[in-house]
Amino acid sequence: MPTTTHIFIHDCVDPPQLARLRAFPNTQVDVFECNDEEDNWLLPDDLAPKIEILVSSSAPDNLAAMTSLKLIQISSVGCTQLVGLGLPERGIQACNAAGIFDVPIAEWNIAMMINLARDLRGMIRNQESQTFDRDARFQNELSGRTVGMWGYGGIGRETARLAKAMGLRVHAMTRDGVTTRNNVYCVPGHGDPEGRLPDQTFVSGEEREFLSNLDFLILALPLTTETDALIDDNFLQMLPPQAYVLNPARGPLIREESLLRSLRENWIAGAALDTHYYYPLPPEHPLWHFPNVIITPHVSGSNLSPYFKTRLWDIIVENGRRYLAGEPLMNRLSESLLAK
Repeated sequence: MPTTTHIFIHDCVDPPQLARLRAFPNTQVDVFECNDEEDNWLLPDDLAPKIEILVSSSAPDNLAAMTSLKLIQISSVGCTQLVGLGLPERGIQACNAAGIFDVPIAEWNIAMMINLARDLRGMIRNQESQTFDRDARFQNELSGRTVGMWGYGGIGRETARLAKAMGLRVHAMTRDGVTTRNNVYCVPGHGDPEGRLPDQTFVSGEEREFLSNLDFLILALPLTTETDALIDDNFLQMLPPQAYVLNPARGPLIREESLLRSLRENWIAGAALDTHYYYPLPPEHPLWHFPNVIITPHVSGSNLSPYFKTRLWDIIVENGRRYLAGEPLMNRLSESLLAK
């Protein structure tokens, strides 16, 4: 007799895709729909030992009771909630939701580049003061400019696809170079899975060559101990004065005082920031008051976007299929990352 694989869903539900998951042979799917992230939750004692696949934003407090657990699928890209739980030691695999926000964040990047290049904030201020001003700074173009992605994961690749279509040159900075991406979720028809779009690529040690010719720098890196405060005075001063910095990734990637100094002393032309040093950013913070800075409230990609649930469930169902078939999982997190 074939054994039954127990799957427990503790997350938002997409009914049509849930039906697909339940149609897999020899599976039992239990659902506790949860639309809000919970820091503390418990599985029923009688159910915990039976579950082989858990779909949730976080692990339950009684994780130790899940003696049959083999896979955790989380609904976020960040995975700090799983670090240090001893998953590799127990032989438990984990996968994240990388890729579900690539499209909206890339669109935010393009929108911010256009708004910065044409000084949309300045035009809106003119509108509010009934000022009819046709200054040349409102009539710039993106075509022919150079955008650099520091990090070339899903967000960088989708931004590159859109940027190339608009006539920009694309440069990419990575630790070891741009490669083909396998077993990582990508919205069909989007991104650059084969890594062919950059006009020029750079690796660690070539930061000056990468930064010195950019019109836009987009940060597309995860926040780790290695990248915390990575962008400091030194790197910001390598940028040409006409360059703009966009940060849809994590605020602390840029040293706070370095960013403020670069704006006050005109090392750079301006910035667009979707991620911040404080949540919410205090009203007295100086970043609010620069006329060449656009601040958005961490909305470039979020679980309120219209396709979040559909894309998340694409990953859930595909990883369920792969697990049952014994195939490599999508978005699998490395043991070294989970052990940090």
